[in-house]
Amino acid sequence: MNPEASWLLCLLTAYGLGSVPSGWLTVKWLRGVDLRQQGSGSTGATNVLRVAGRWPALAVLLLDVGKGTVAVLLARGWGTTPWQQLAVGLCVLAGHVWPLWLRFRGGKAVATALGVFLGLSPPVALACLGSFLAVLASVRMVSVASLTAGVLLPVLMVWGTAGSAARLPYTLLALATTVLVIWRHRGNMKRIRMGQEPRLGRKGP
Repeated sequence: MNPEASWLLCLLTAYGLGSVPSGWLTVKWLRGVDLRQQGSGSTGATNVLRVAGRWPALAVLLLDVGKGTVAVLLARGWGTTPWQQLAVGLCVLAGHVWPLWLRFRGGKAVATALGVFLGLSPPVALACLGSFLAVLASVRMVSVASLTAGVLLPVLMVWGTAGSAARLPYTLLALATTVLVIWRHRGNMKRIRMGQEPRLGRKGP
């Protein structure tokens, strides 16, 4: 296979992995309903928690993280450059947020982004996870924890890749991820301002 075809296959594989609708499939199998028509309408683990419970949500969380990690590790195994890995990361995130199989209505990219950065820079990803868990324990709002981790991501990436040739592409990917996470949480931010955002364990959009 020539390099151009191999690169195209790499990008298509990343999008395909990202677009696997693990949350939608899990709830459809367990409850027989369309997750996009329940709760917040997102296909991510938080909405699965509301609709199907703790253990299905945990399974979906691990699957969504795994999608991002596998896509990046496959790309690195194919000998891609950091700039190409940036494109792979964007493709897997795009697949999760805009899955072809669900008419481009997917999740909010947080878990899959964690998986992507676990594959690219584990210390940065784990630091973001730590900030997410700390904020979640404090305010019990998944959206606030997600937004906090998203905003910290590029800052931590600049610190975590100092002296590396991957610093610029990885930081640009982190910035793009931050923008995507904020954009996907715009409804949550409106509810936060209005004091209507549900806390973990309570029903709500």
